[in-house]
Amino acid sequence: MSGHSKWSTIKRKKGLIDAERGKVFQKLAKEIYVAAKSGDKDVDSNPSLRMIVDKAKAANMPKDKINAAIEKANKSAGGEDYEQIRYEGYGPNGVAIMVDCLTDNRNRTASQVRSTFTKRGGNLGTDGSVSYMFERKGIIVIPNTYDEEKLMNIALENDALDFISNDDSYEIYTTYENFISTNNALEKEGITDFIMNEVRYIPSNYISLDEEKTTKILNLIDALEDLDDVQDVYHNLEIDN
Repeated sequence: MSGHSKWSTIKRKKGLIDAERGKVFQKLAKEIYVAAKSGDKDVDSNPSLRMIVDKAKAANMPKDKINAAIEKANKSAGGEDYEQIRYEGYGPNGVAIMVDCLTDNRNRTASQVRSTFTKRGGNLGTDGSVSYMFERKGIIVIPNTYDEEKLMNIALENDALDFISNDDSYEIYTTYENFISTNNALEKEGITDFIMNEVRYIPSNYISLDEEKTTKILNLIDALEDLDDVQDVYHNLEIDN
């Protein structure tokens, strides 16, 4: 398995600085709460919850905060009523953007997302206008402190889509269906240290722009990610390392 790494297009959001951690953890806690509220509270029995908890751990979210979000769902008979909404559109220069939100106020979220697109030269599209360009895949990024041959064998045995070796990390790409089984196989071998471990939407093709145009797109993406109701922003912009 080999291929050109697209890790550079998503790793920028993983460099959490202290000033941003609180907001990131708050968003993760909301995802954990919703997954625990809508299904089994046991991580091992709830695939959706397991995936989000793995994502939170890879983002270095403290264990007590993860447990607190699950416990909140356990104790709450009613609780917050969050709705999952997706917005699709284009940024400047035709970059496809997909925005996933969790909200308790659809009108507020729609207004904020639409305004952010408009102010930064983008425009919202209709449902399905860009989502067909993306495929849901598991991404597992592991520091190169582990044995490459062992990792490659685990990837092969679990029908991984791709295995990529970088200077400082290894990337395993899986289907959505095989993501948890691959994680279980890694855990069985004592591999539990991740740089990224989550399911994301990956574009089938990327758009490459010059530095000035790329900066303009990144400003739009950053502004969308800063919105409280936005959980994830996916795009097909190629970002150099």
